[in-house]
Amino acid sequence: MTVLELLQASPILFYCLVTILGLVVGSFLNVVIYRLPLMMQREWRDQCCEYLQIDASSLRSTLPIPDHQVFNLLKPDSHCPACTQKVRLWQNIPVLSYLLLRGRCGQCGTSIHWRYPAVEILAALLSVLVAWQLGPTPACVAALVLTWSLISLTLIDLDHQLLPDSITLPLLWLGLLLTLTPWSLGVSTSSALLGAAAGYLCLWSLYWTFKLLTGREGMGYGDFKLLATLGAWLGWQQLLPIVVLSSLAGACVGIALMIFAGRDRHVPMSFGPYLAIAGMITLLWGDQLQAWYLTTLGGVA
Repeated sequence: MTVLELLQASPILFYCLVTILGLVVGSFLNVVIYRLPLMMQREWRDQCCEYLQIDASSLRSTLPIPDHQVFNLLKPDSHCPACTQKVRLWQNIPVLSYLLLRGRCGQCGTSIHWRYPAVEILAALLSVLVAWQLGPTPACVAALVLTWSLISLTLIDLDHQLLPDSITLPLLWLGLLLTLTPWSLGVSTSSALLGAAAGYLCLWSLYWTFKLLTGREGMGYGDFKLLATLGAWLGWQQLLPIVVLSSLAGACVGIALMIFAGRDRHVPMSFGPYLAIAGMITLLWGDQLQAWYLTTLGGVA
Protein backbone atom coordinates (compact mmCIF):
# COMPACT_ATOMS: atom_id res chain seq x y z
CA MET A 1 0.00 0.00 0.00
CA THR A 2 1.40 3.36 -1.03
CA VAL A 3 1.40 6.43 1.21
CA LEU A 4 -1.35 7.99 -0.91
CA GLU A 5 -3.51 4.89 -0.61
CA LEU A 6 -2.92 4.80 3.16
CA LEU A 7 -4.02 8.41 3.54
CA GLN A 8 -7.06 7.81 1.36
CA ALA A 9 -8.01 4.84 3.51
CA SER A 10 -7.54 6.75 6.76
CA PRO A 11 -9.00 10.29 6.59
CA ILE A 12 -8.33 10.91 10.30
CA LEU A 13 -4.62 10.19 9.82
CA PHE A 14 -4.60 12.46 6.76
CA TYR A 15 -6.17 15.41 8.58
CA CYS A 16 -3.91 14.94 11.61
CA LEU A 17 -0.81 14.99 9.42
CA VAL A 18 -2.04 18.08 7.56
CA THR A 19 -2.77 19.84 10.86
CA ILE A 20 0.72 19.13 12.22
CA LEU A 21 2.29 20.16 8.92
CA GLY A 22 0.25 23.36 8.89
CA LEU A 23 1.41 24.26 12.41
CA VAL A 24 5.07 23.59 11.58
CA VAL A 25 4.91 25.54 8.33
CA GLY A 26 3.05 28.33 10.14
CA SER A 27 5.98 28.62 12.54
CA PHE A 28 8.34 29.00 9.59
CA LEU A 29 6.00 31.54 7.97
CA ASN A 30 6.47 33.74 11.04
CA VAL A 31 10.18 33.78 10.24
CA VAL A 32 9.52 34.63 6.58
CA ILE A 33 7.05 37.39 7.46
CA TYR A 34 9.48 39.03 9.87
CA ARG A 35 12.84 38.49 8.21
CA LEU A 36 12.23 38.70 4.46
CA PRO A 37 11.31 42.43 4.42
CA LEU A 38 14.31 43.18 6.65
CA MET A 39 16.56 41.19 4.33
CA MET A 40 15.28 43.27 1.42
CA GLN A 41 15.76 46.54 3.30
CA ARG A 42 19.30 45.51 4.22
CA GLU A 43 20.07 44.69 0.58
CA TRP A 44 18.60 48.02 -0.59
CA ARG A 45 20.64 49.91 2.03
CA ASP A 46 23.86 48.24 0.91
CA GLN A 47 23.09 48.89 -2.76
CA CYS A 48 22.37 52.57 -2.07
CA CYS A 49 25.54 52.93 -0.05
CA GLU A 50 27.55 51.26 -2.79
CA TYR A 51 26.04 53.55 -5.43
CA LEU A 52 26.54 56.70 -3.36
CA GLN A 53 29.94 55.48 -2.12
CA ILE A 54 28.85 55.75 1.51
CA ASP A 55 30.05 53.51 4.32
CA ALA A 56 27.07 51.32 5.22
CA SER A 57 28.15 51.27 8.88
CA SER A 58 27.31 54.98 9.15
CA LEU A 59 23.63 54.21 8.55
CA ARG A 60 23.28 51.24 10.87
CA SER A 61 22.07 53.28 13.82
CA THR A 62 19.46 55.13 11.75
CA LEU A 63 17.73 52.16 10.17
CA PRO A 64 15.77 49.48 12.10
CA ILE A 65 17.59 46.66 10.32
CA PRO A 66 19.31 43.83 12.24
CA ASP A 67 23.05 44.06 11.78
CA HIS A 68 23.96 40.39 12.08
CA GLN A 69 26.85 39.37 9.86
CA VAL A 70 24.62 36.68 8.38
CA PHE A 71 20.90 37.46 8.27
CA ASN A 72 18.60 35.22 6.24
CA LEU A 73 15.69 32.87 6.79
CA LEU A 74 17.91 30.30 8.52
CA LYS A 75 20.52 32.36 10.36
CA PRO A 76 20.78 33.65 13.02
CA ASP A 77 18.92 31.06 15.08
CA SER A 78 15.61 32.06 16.64
CA HIS A 79 16.22 34.29 19.65
CA CYS A 80 14.45 36.73 21.93
CA PRO A 81 14.75 40.27 20.54
CA ALA A 82 14.88 41.67 24.08
CA CYS A 83 17.53 39.52 25.78
CA THR A 84 19.00 37.94 22.58
CA GLN A 85 18.96 34.51 24.23
CA LYS A 86 18.58 31.62 21.79
CA VAL A 87 15.15 30.01 21.79
CA ARG A 88 15.42 26.40 22.93
CA LEU A 89 14.05 23.56 20.84
CA TRP A 90 11.06 22.85 23.09
CA GLN A 91 10.24 26.57 23.09
CA ASN A 92 9.79 26.42 19.32
CA ILE A 93 6.90 23.95 19.37
CA PRO A 94 4.05 25.68 17.51
CA VAL A 95 1.25 27.06 19.75
CA LEU A 96 2.02 24.63 22.60
CA SER A 97 5.23 26.40 23.61
CA TYR A 98 3.39 29.76 23.61
CA LEU A 99 0.81 28.31 26.01
CA LEU A 100 3.42 26.67 28.25
CA LEU A 101 5.42 29.90 28.44
CA ARG A 102 2.20 31.90 28.97
CA GLY A 103 3.11 34.17 26.10
CA ARG A 104 6.46 35.26 27.55
CA CYS A 105 10.15 34.69 26.88
CA GLY A 106 11.47 31.79 28.97
CA GLN A 107 14.62 33.74 29.89
CA CYS A 108 13.68 37.40 30.44
CA GLY A 109 9.88 37.28 30.65
CA THR A 110 9.31 39.71 27.76
CA SER A 111 5.87 39.31 26.18
CA ILE A 112 5.68 37.33 22.94
CA HIS A 113 3.30 38.86 20.40
CA TRP A 114 0.04 36.95 20.03
CA ARG A 115 0.40 37.01 16.25
CA TYR A 116 3.00 34.23 16.30
CA PRO A 117 0.60 31.50 17.50
CA ALA A 118 -2.22 33.13 15.50
CA VAL A 119 -0.28 32.63 12.24
CA GLU A 120 0.45 29.01 13.18
CA ILE A 121 -3.22 28.35 13.93
CA LEU A 122 -4.32 30.12 10.74
CA ALA A 123 -1.91 28.05 8.65
CA ALA A 124 -3.18 24.85 10.25
CA LEU A 125 -6.87 25.74 9.81
CA LEU A 126 -6.49 26.76 6.18
CA SER A 127 -4.39 23.66 5.49
CA VAL A 128 -7.12 21.42 6.88
CA LEU A 129 -9.75 23.30 4.88
CA VAL A 130 -7.75 22.79 1.68
CA ALA A 131 -7.24 19.11 2.55
CA TRP A 132 -10.97 18.71 3.20
CA GLN A 133 -11.79 20.21 -0.19
CA LEU A 134 -9.19 18.37 -2.28
CA GLY A 135 -8.46 15.20 -0.32
CA PRO A 136 -5.14 13.30 -0.31
CA THR A 137 -4.14 14.15 -3.89
CA PRO A 138 -1.12 15.74 -5.58
CA ALA A 139 -3.31 18.80 -6.27
CA CYS A 140 -3.78 19.19 -2.50
CA VAL A 141 -0.02 19.47 -1.97
CA ALA A 142 0.18 22.17 -4.65
CA ALA A 143 -2.79 24.03 -3.13
CA LEU A 144 -1.11 23.94 0.29
CA VAL A 145 1.99 25.62 -1.16
CA LEU A 146 -0.21 28.34 -2.66
CA THR A 147 -2.09 28.76 0.63
CA TRP A 148 1.04 29.16 2.74
CA SER A 149 2.49 31.62 0.24
CA LEU A 150 -0.68 33.73 0.34
CA ILE A 151 -0.55 33.86 4.15
CA SER A 152 2.99 35.21 4.12
CA LEU A 153 2.23 37.70 1.34
CA THR A 154 -0.85 38.96 3.17
CA LEU A 155 0.96 39.73 6.41
CA ILE A 156 4.06 41.16 4.74
CA ASP A 157 1.85 43.52 2.73
CA LEU A 158 -0.08 44.55 5.84
CA ASP A 159 3.18 45.27 7.68
CA HIS A 160 5.20 46.90 4.92
CA GLN A 161 2.90 47.49 1.92
CA LEU A 162 5.19 45.18 0.02
CA LEU A 163 4.68 42.01 -2.04
CA PRO A 164 8.17 40.54 -2.49
CA ASP A 165 9.14 39.36 -5.97
CA SER A 166 11.04 36.54 -4.27
CA ILE A 167 7.64 35.01 -3.43
CA THR A 168 5.28 36.16 -6.20
CA LEU A 169 7.51 35.43 -9.21
CA PRO A 170 8.57 31.86 -8.28
CA LEU A 171 4.95 31.19 -7.33
CA LEU A 172 3.82 32.48 -10.73
CA TRP A 173 6.21 30.22 -12.61
CA LEU A 174 5.35 27.26 -10.38
CA GLY A 175 1.66 27.72 -11.17
CA LEU A 176 2.40 27.68 -14.89
CA LEU A 177 4.70 24.65 -14.70
CA LEU A 178 2.27 22.63 -12.59
CA THR A 179 -0.24 22.66 -15.46
CA LEU A 180 2.11 20.22 -17.21
CA THR A 181 2.00 17.77 -14.31
CA PRO A 182 -0.56 15.72 -12.32
CA TRP A 183 -0.11 18.30 -9.52
CA SER A 184 -2.20 20.84 -11.40
CA LEU A 185 -5.38 22.25 -9.84
CA GLY A 186 -7.30 21.20 -12.93
CA VAL A 187 -6.19 24.21 -14.96
CA SER A 188 -4.95 23.77 -18.54
CA THR A 189 -1.69 25.34 -19.69
CA SER A 190 -3.50 27.68 -22.07
CA SER A 191 -5.90 28.80 -19.34
CA ALA A 192 -3.00 29.41 -16.95
CA LEU A 193 -1.02 31.41 -19.50
CA LEU A 194 -4.04 33.52 -20.37
CA GLY A 195 -4.84 33.94 -16.67
CA ALA A 196 -1.34 35.16 -15.88
CA ALA A 197 -1.29 37.63 -18.78
CA ALA A 198 -4.85 38.88 -18.23
CA GLY A 199 -4.35 39.16 -14.46
CA TYR A 200 -1.29 41.35 -14.86
CA LEU A 201 -2.74 43.51 -17.63
CA CYS A 202 -6.02 43.99 -15.79
CA LEU A 203 -4.50 45.76 -12.79
CA TRP A 204 -1.77 47.37 -14.88
CA SER A 205 -4.46 49.03 -17.00
CA LEU A 206 -6.37 50.18 -13.90
CA TYR A 207 -3.14 51.54 -12.42
CA TRP A 208 -2.33 53.71 -15.42
CA THR A 209 -5.92 54.83 -15.92
CA PHE A 210 -6.10 55.97 -12.30
CA LYS A 211 -2.68 57.64 -12.49
CA LEU A 212 -3.53 59.53 -15.68
CA LEU A 213 -6.83 60.75 -14.21
CA THR A 214 -5.62 61.66 -10.72
CA GLY A 215 -1.85 61.94 -10.93
CA ARG A 216 -1.56 59.45 -8.05
CA GLU A 217 -0.66 55.77 -7.86
CA GLY A 218 -3.59 53.61 -6.84
CA MET A 219 -1.66 50.36 -6.29
CA GLY A 220 1.78 48.83 -6.63
CA TYR A 221 3.33 46.53 -9.19
CA GLY A 222 3.31 43.73 -6.64
CA ASP A 223 -0.49 43.66 -6.90
CA PHE A 224 -0.21 43.10 -10.68
CA LYS A 225 2.13 40.17 -10.10
CA LEU A 226 -0.05 38.66 -7.40
CA LEU A 227 -3.16 38.70 -9.60
CA ALA A 228 -1.08 37.25 -12.44
CA THR A 229 0.01 34.50 -10.05
CA LEU A 230 -3.57 33.72 -9.08
CA GLY A 231 -4.51 33.67 -12.76
CA ALA A 232 -1.72 31.18 -13.44
CA TRP A 233 -2.83 28.89 -10.62
CA LEU A 234 -6.59 29.14 -11.01
CA GLY A 235 -7.06 30.01 -14.69
CA TRP A 236 -8.41 33.07 -16.45
CA GLN A 237 -12.01 31.99 -15.72
CA GLN A 238 -11.53 32.80 -12.04
CA LEU A 239 -10.11 36.29 -12.50
CA LEU A 240 -13.47 38.06 -12.48
CA PRO A 241 -14.60 36.55 -9.14
CA ILE A 242 -11.19 37.36 -7.63
CA VAL A 243 -11.27 40.98 -8.79
CA VAL A 244 -14.89 41.46 -7.70
CA LEU A 245 -14.41 39.85 -4.27
CA SER A 246 -11.16 41.68 -3.53
CA SER A 247 -12.58 45.03 -4.65
CA LEU A 248 -15.70 44.62 -2.53
CA ALA A 249 -13.68 43.57 0.51
CA GLY A 250 -11.20 46.42 0.07
CA ALA A 251 -13.98 48.98 -0.40
CA CYS A 252 -15.89 47.78 2.67
CA VAL A 253 -12.82 47.79 4.90
CA GLY A 254 -11.68 51.18 3.58
CA ILE A 255 -15.07 52.79 4.15
CA ALA A 256 -15.30 51.26 7.62
CA LEU A 257 -11.85 52.61 8.54
CA MET A 258 -12.77 56.09 7.36
CA ILE A 259 -16.07 56.10 9.26
CA PHE A 260 -15.06 54.42 12.51
CA ALA A 261 -11.29 55.05 12.71
CA GLY A 262 -11.09 58.42 10.99
CA ARG A 263 -8.61 57.16 8.42
CA ASP A 264 -7.63 59.67 5.75
CA ARG A 265 -8.86 58.47 2.38
CA HIS A 266 -5.57 59.58 0.82
CA VAL A 267 -3.53 57.24 3.03
CA PRO A 268 -2.44 54.20 0.95
CA MET A 269 -4.03 50.88 1.85
CA SER A 270 -2.60 47.47 1.02
CA PHE A 271 -4.59 45.69 -1.67
CA GLY A 272 -2.60 42.46 -1.62
CA PRO A 273 -4.42 40.97 1.41
CA TYR A 274 -7.78 41.33 -0.33
CA LEU A 275 -6.43 39.68 -3.48
CA ALA A 276 -5.05 36.86 -1.34
CA ILE A 277 -8.33 36.37 0.52
CA ALA A 278 -10.28 36.40 -2.75
CA GLY A 279 -7.78 33.93 -4.18
CA MET A 280 -8.27 31.56 -1.24
CA ILE A 281 -12.05 31.76 -1.53
CA THR A 282 -11.81 31.06 -5.25
CA LEU A 283 -9.37 28.20 -4.69
CA LEU A 284 -11.77 26.53 -2.28
CA TRP A 285 -15.15 27.42 -3.78
CA GLY A 286 -14.37 28.82 -7.22
CA ASP A 287 -16.57 26.38 -9.15
CA GLN A 288 -19.55 27.03 -6.88
CA LEU A 289 -19.05 30.79 -7.16
CA GLN A 290 -18.82 30.58 -10.92
CA ALA A 291 -21.99 28.47 -11.10
CA TRP A 292 -23.81 30.92 -8.80
CA TYR A 293 -22.59 33.86 -10.85
CA LEU A 294 -23.76 32.34 -14.14
CA THR A 295 -27.09 31.27 -12.66
CA THR A 296 -27.84 34.54 -10.87
CA LEU A 297 -26.55 37.08 -13.33
CA GLY A 298 -26.52 35.18 -16.58
CA GLY A 299 -29.61 33.05 -16.20
CA VAL A 300 -27.62 29.90 -17.00
CA ALA A 301 -28.44 26.82 -14.96
